[in-house]
Amino acid sequence: MAALLKRGLEREGHVTSVARDGPEGLHFASSRPFDVVLLDVMLPKLDGFEVARSLRKNGCRTPILMLTAKDAPKDIVNGLDFGADDYLTKPFSFDELLARIRALARRGPIPVPTVLKVGTLTLDPASREVRRGSREIELTPREFRLLETLMRRAGKVQSRDALIEAVWGHESDVEPNTVDVFIGTLRRKVDSAKDPPLLQTVRGIGFCLKENGP
Repeated sequence: MAALLKRGLEREGHVTSVARDGPEGLHFASSRPFDVVLLDVMLPKLDGFEVARSLRKNGCRTPILMLTAKDAPKDIVNGLDFGADDYLTKPFSFDELLARIRALARRGPIPVPTVLKVGTLTLDPASREVRRGSREIELTPREFRLLETLMRRAGKVQSRDALIEAVWGHESDVEPNTVDVFIGTLRRKVDSAKDPPLLQTVRGIGFCLKENGP
């Protein structure tokens, strides 16, 4: 499939490089300037999800089009969470692939987002690094999105429904108590015993991230 795509793209005037596995693709995309990265999910040695995550963590802002035979919503969401900008499920038409490549190439490199800060808590959307002071905080992709949502709306109370829509999508069947579980996990990671608490529960309404407590 890679060979067929390479020939087809080059007939259309594109200059292409083909990586045979995940580590080689990660090396290519990290060390050379590309307009678009076509990233297959089912790569040997390191899958496409991990390649996308590593590229974004290392600051690579090249648009990523993920190619996948997995069309379940969970797999698509995982790809987008790990840093893909678009996805195309197999089988696909070559014309559609070209159209999506053109659309991503027109965007150019994704602008580097501003580092978010609330008190001593910082979140870098580009590198996906989260710190509380000098302490690094490891988050899952969903936890990261939830914290990013709260930090972008710092000081404003967010209802459970609003968080579900922002983090899981309005068509999801996530229950409100799922938000409580994720908030509890975030609180344990963000607010250690020696840190002033940032993540507040507003009883009967929702949650708020702010520096000075309730």
